[in-house]
Amino acid sequence: MTLREVPLQTEVKSAKRIKVSSLAKTRKRSDYFWAYLMIAPTMLGLIIFYLWPIVQNFYFSFTEWGAFGQYEWTGLDNYKRLLEDAALLKAFKNTSIYIIFTVPIGIFLSIIVAVLLNQNIKGKSIYRTLYFLPVITMPAAIAMVWKWMYNADYGMFNYLLSLVGIDGPQWVSDPNIALYSIIAVAIWSGIGYNMVIFLSGLQGIPKMYYEAAEIDGAGPVTVFFKITLPLLSPVIFFVTIMSLIGAFQVFDLIFMMIGKSSTALESTQSIVYLFYQHAFVLNDKGYAAAIAVLLLAVILIITAIQMVLQKKWVHYD
Repeated sequence: MTLREVPLQTEVKSAKRIKVSSLAKTRKRSDYFWAYLMIAPTMLGLIIFYLWPIVQNFYFSFTEWGAFGQYEWTGLDNYKRLLEDAALLKAFKNTSIYIIFTVPIGIFLSIIVAVLLNQNIKGKSIYRTLYFLPVITMPAAIAMVWKWMYNADYGMFNYLLSLVGIDGPQWVSDPNIALYSIIAVAIWSGIGYNMVIFLSGLQGIPKMYYEAAEIDGAGPVTVFFKITLPLLSPVIFFVTIMSLIGAFQVFDLIFMMIGKSSTALESTQSIVYLFYQHAFVLNDKGYAAAIAVLLLAVILIITAIQMVLQKKWVHYD
């Protein structure tokens, strides 16, 4: 090989390298194009049906609506009303009570059921199906069935209490217990969904941990608190966030089980139910939009706090 051929080969290799690099960039652009094209329908749907309504709602929270759909800009008037609205404060209190009971109790019972149905027991597929049935049942149907069972005159619960000489209460019309009656239905109907998520988390825990604990002589309670719960903590964190968001948005059970003229409506009315009243009954859409913005802000703040605190108790190893 002569000295002239060395630079020539170097130039050829450099040209090939540039060509390969150019082809790679072209292919990369093509991949990006097809990737964005595939997700375009979903992104378009998110923008039209989710992001744009949020922007619209935020704008409408600064307006006041008339009887025929016209509206005018009123600035911060709706948000000033929020600070003075006793009904909103009561709705926040009712929603907080609902959350305090449904979220921790629901998660605890779901974990217990998931652990039991993760064992080698006969008919566990049937039990799993039965627990999951409320999830695929329409909330309106669930509410109607429970409302019938709660009926003070001919409901199943009061009939069973009458057999032992007890006069049953007014389950859904007594302001003192109506909210707790709804809470019981919410916990019952939510166990199946959370159970399935916890089951997937339990089945992802390596069996070697349980085998090692068995060799060390650890009992079932120790295994549950020292192995199962720590390794299940990421799933618990996810379910907690989803349960909290869902609890803040409770509406259907209250709407179906509590009548509009019921004496228990004030003691069971949630934030979303109050939003519904102002938006679709009173036609006060500007104030309803302000309630929705406030609810969104509260959910975002609580979720952010959870994201910070989860570093102290969630174990990803």
